[in-house]
Amino acid sequence: MIGTARAVRAEWTKLRTVPSTGWLLLALAGLTAAVGAAVTGAVDTSHCTSPAGCQEDTPKLALSGVQLGQVAAVVLGVLAVGSEYAAGTIGATLAAVPRRGTVLAAKAAVVAAVVAAAGTAGVLASLAAGRGLLAGSGFTAANGYPPLSPLDGPTARAAFGTVLYLVLVALLALGVGTAVREQAAAITAVLALLWIVPIVARFVGDETWRDRLEKFAPMPAGLAVQATRGLERLPIGPWPGLGVLAAYAAAALLAGAVLFTARDA
Repeated sequence: MIGTARAVRAEWTKLRTVPSTGWLLLALAGLTAAVGAAVTGAVDTSHCTSPAGCQEDTPKLALSGVQLGQVAAVVLGVLAVGSEYAAGTIGATLAAVPRRGTVLAAKAAVVAAVVAAAGTAGVLASLAAGRGLLAGSGFTAANGYPPLSPLDGPTARAAFGTVLYLVLVALLALGVGTAVREQAAAITAVLALLWIVPIVARFVGDETWRDRLEKFAPMPAGLAVQATRGLERLPIGPWPGLGVLAAYAAAALLAGAVLFTARDA
């Protein structure tokens, strides 16, 4: 039996030796930055009566690439446990660390750390790209849009919250992957959970019900943390919204832990 610290090191060794891990982390950071830059570059002040009247939430705009980048976080979270079931090495892991709670906690710690690192890189690159693109599109300080900076209070909260969002999505995927064990099914289930409510909400005519859906669905609620303008009009506030996503992630990890403990392997 090995201790918790050694279990974490073992999980890190296993995760970094999976060939897809590096590519997924690169995709997470790259897609977040590239899609955010593409969305930001497609918006300018020409469609507004005046530049100041656009009322664009520029930090949220720059960070919008996380909606695609999170797919890599989901896949990584599932593979952290699913790859062992697929390869049949989960038995060796449990022989070395019989305490299954320790195994899952070590996996969660490693997944959270690597996703946080890649997410931070993607977020900072998104803000840097947005800072340059927005100035050329009329979103200047003179028009009421200060340059994007991670040192600015609201932007810092949006940036930090976006990194936490990615970490929580990855942990949600880890929990579902542990419970389901089959990689394709787990990835499909998590992506459906994240995306199905925003799609359905577009077809809901009643504004009250639409707000309820967005308030308690993991992706719309979690991404409320990116908003820096019009917070009073949001169905749920930035931090409470991230709390909703955290509750989903905690429930998934708890369910995964219970099933992981109850099974033979």
